[in-house]
Amino acid sequence: MKTFELHTMESAPEETKPLFENSLKNFGMIPNLHAVLGEDPAVLEAYQLLHKLFQETDFNAAELTVVWQTINVEHECGYCVPAHSLIANMMQVDPAVDTALRNKTALPTEKLQVLHETTLSIVQNRGHLTEQELERFYAAGYEPKHILGILLGLSQKVMSNYTNHIAKTPLDESFQKFA
Repeated sequence: MKTFELHTMESAPEETKPLFENSLKNFGMIPNLHAVLGEDPAVLEAYQLLHKLFQETDFNAAELTVVWQTINVEHECGYCVPAHSLIANMMQVDPAVDTALRNKTALPTEKLQVLHETTLSIVQNRGHLTEQELERFYAAGYEPKHILGILLGLSQKVMSNYTNHIAKTPLDESFQKFA
């Protein structure tokens, strides 16, 4: 049976090497997820671009974490949950936010709770939201552009969560303390 390779700078396809340079610049390492995605340079490039663009949405660091971790936890991604705990820590997100998401308990603010519940409903209901859910989302202070932002974050997380499930991506050493 074929298995997924954890590519290095030496084993990666030539087109992947500049993308690995981006990983090194942004993370100080080539995360194992990137090492797996490096098999196909177009896929790694798409993932890196989605990550960059999601961070450019109108969400703050705590809200980015809520969207990422809501999806990671719902998809039961044993790689991305600890990876995004480290990222939340690096972005100086209140640890209570990440803990609540991982433990499926209430978030520290109503606005973050509504973002979590809306994101979860989008995932569980394959993009279908009720009028009541949308009204509650907008009443919490969000706008239509935030729904689109959630969809962008979901696109990124589907790529990584599903890749990690299929490839059985091993957890990087730097993420292990958040496992």
